[in-house]
Amino acid sequence: MDDPLPILNPTELRVLGALVEKAVTTPDYYPLTLNSLTLACNQLTNRDPVVAYDETTVVRALDGLREKRLASVFTGAESRVAKYKHALTDAVLLTPGEVGLLCVLMLRGPQTLAELRTRTERFQPFESLAEVEEALTALATRTPQSLVVKLPRQPGTKEPRYAHLLGGPVELAASAPTPPLEPATLAVRAENDRLAKLEAETAALRAEVAELRAQLAEFRKQFE
Repeated sequence: MDDPLPILNPTELRVLGALVEKAVTTPDYYPLTLNSLTLACNQLTNRDPVVAYDETTVVRALDGLREKRLASVFTGAESRVAKYKHALTDAVLLTPGEVGLLCVLMLRGPQTLAELRTRTERFQPFESLAEVEEALTALATRTPQSLVVKLPRQPGTKEPRYAHLLGGPVELAASAPTPPLEPATLAVRAENDRLAKLEAETAALRAEVAELRAQLAEFRKQFE
């Protein structure tokens, strides 16, 4: 039985996810230097949200992960600079498929079964959606700690999504996508904004005219 994992903050999750990903996808360049790890965290592809961490931010996250025994410094004889690797699979016994699922969820947020099947191909191909669901169920029912959760299907979506629990309980409001507005709604709101602007400009002009009239009346009094 594995010990419960500590709760990670968003920066630690991004750094851990990047380390796990690169260990599988670019093994020839792993462990990672600080510069390579920072670039991996800030990738524009396969990341949600996209971030722009500096090296100081990454070092702080690494320090947190090392304190939680989820990352370590590699000091091989051939390495002239410090390199970093994850220790997730040392802390928790996971299959390659489960590693891939957690990694994608850490790097890309809540996902559907179909999205997870497509995006974990680099880690461990799943033959079917049923296999993906089986692996997620195993992660959700682990003891003493669930590692993923199935989110309620949100209005306007066809499929439920899954999220990891490495950062603590998932806030459902934050995970719900904002439905796009219909063209008619956008047109009405634009028209309302235009009318509100015209009304404000009209009110300002009326106030200015009233002030000018008052000044003119005061000026005439001087000649009466």
